[in-house]
Amino acid sequence: MNGGIFVTGTDTGVGKTVIAAGLAAYLKSQAVSVAVMKPVQSGAKKVNGRLESEDLALLLKATSILEPLELINPYCLELPAAPDLAARAAGIQIDPEEIIKAYRALAARYQTVIVEGAGGLMVPLADNYTFVDLIKQLKLPLVIVARAALGTINHTALTVSCAQSAGITVAGIILNHTHSATDGIIEKTNPEIIQQLTGVPVWGVIPYSPGISVEQTQLGNIVDLIKKHLKLTWFNKQRH
Repeated sequence: MNGGIFVTGTDTGVGKTVIAAGLAAYLKSQAVSVAVMKPVQSGAKKVNGRLESEDLALLLKATSILEPLELINPYCLELPAAPDLAARAAGIQIDPEEIIKAYRALAARYQTVIVEGAGGLMVPLADNYTFVDLIKQLKLPLVIVARAALGTINHTALTVSCAQSAGITVAGIILNHTHSATDGIIEKTNPEIIQQLTGVPVWGVIPYSPGISVEQTQLGNIVDLIKKHLKLTWFNKQRH
């Protein structure tokens, strides 16, 4: 498998870090040389005077790669806001070219790179530059993570439309349960409706698992859940 994939969410808090880490851990379990990348982290926590990313910690646990932080997380910012605003608050400006260079360095060393965004596609990274622009420059296919709950049809369809109108290939959609709940008719019918509406394959629905935690850097049983609940035909095709 060559190249990489970009994981975005329909919104913040939909569980894209868990899914990105899970996909990376799954590929590693399939003997794929895989790296992870979080181009920009806002809302990082200061530990012993140093900013640390909980998202990145989970991604790294999934792969155990040893790479310089400037490659896997070029920008780590404290303010929990859109990257452009968080960077301004830190007195810096995000340079997309630095992110692209870092990605290319990782892509040259690994069979694939799982890149996780922040928020959604239209979140600004710099003046008149969003994640849409970054994905286009990286020339990566997209996986969209969405909530498996009421309201997800509209959010997911809009995200697909935004990506496709920009010429970005949407490889698939993953619905993710972010909390424990009993599936009703909405949750049960969302996958089929979304796939029919967008024409993009829904890879599956990941159930909630209390053993998975970004805050506690716990992968739990995410690999088993991915193997059981997702159709990963796209990844298999990329390997041949």
